[in-house]
Amino acid sequence: MINLVTGAAGFLGSHLSDALLAKGHQVIGLDNFFTGSKDNIRHLLADSHFEIIRHDIIHPILLEANRIYNFACPASPIHYQFNPVKTIKTSVLGTINMLGLAKRVKARILQASTSEVYGDPEEHPQQESYWGRVNPIGPRSCYDEGKRVAESLFINYQQQNHVDIRIVRIFNTYGPRMALNDGRVVSNFILQALRGEPITIFGKGEQTRSFCYVSDLIAGTMLMMEQNEFSGPVNLGNPEEITVLELAELIVKLTASKSRIVFKELPVDDPVRRCPDISLAREKLHWQVRVSLRDGLPETIAYFKKAISV
Repeated sequence: MINLVTGAAGFLGSHLSDALLAKGHQVIGLDNFFTGSKDNIRHLLADSHFEIIRHDIIHPILLEANRIYNFACPASPIHYQFNPVKTIKTSVLGTINMLGLAKRVKARILQASTSEVYGDPEEHPQQESYWGRVNPIGPRSCYDEGKRVAESLFINYQQQNHVDIRIVRIFNTYGPRMALNDGRVVSNFILQALRGEPITIFGKGEQTRSFCYVSDLIAGTMLMMEQNEFSGPVNLGNPEEITVLELAELIVKLTASKSRIVFKELPVDDPVRRCPDISLAREKLHWQVRVSLRDGLPETIAYFKKAISV
């Protein structure tokens, strides 16, 4: 089985490549290395079943593959707002190119969508049937709307061209290989705690998130790719909700940090509550979260501790 993974040198893409290779598959990785890192895949370079190609998916490419995992797109606000037009191009032109490839070679293709398609939700927890509440002209729209268009393209290619598609909506995921400059709460809080810096919370810290450990997310993604009953979308995330303040306090405790917590103004369009309803994933994929936040955070902290000591 030949698997094409776009964004293969990224946080999720590299873990996905690991898991596919562990099952004896071949992996062709594509990455433009904007947010991906060679360090994430260095251990794979000697594997004869792995190949990495520097390529930006906004440009077409001709390859042979049985499965395509479309993970290429910056996911952190710091990164996707750096060049918002390029972010939209990745989600739209890149998706069109990958769907076109899947159509030509008759591959099954999976879109790594996001909980951001729900925006700042009025429904809680979020089910796949919820259409979302997204600001189309806000600072996050390049990512949110790009991913919504990508889902629409997938459905249209399925209906018009009979492309074999799968869609997963990924909620906050954490673990080793997150970028040091990722800019999201888990990495920010861990780095600030390890360095003894003030831990910055935007707003009062009452907003909630759910955090899924990377191994659980990858397991759910691979189950969805091999699912034959339905094409999605399906939520993948941890249904255990925690406030941002509680997360900060937990990380301070786990790192034995002396950092103090400071509060700053809440960013525009920052969701107040975000938590998945994973009933569909449980029913269709027989998938559930196995790694709790208290078990996953020490592994992530150990990774960042090593990364900043190099």
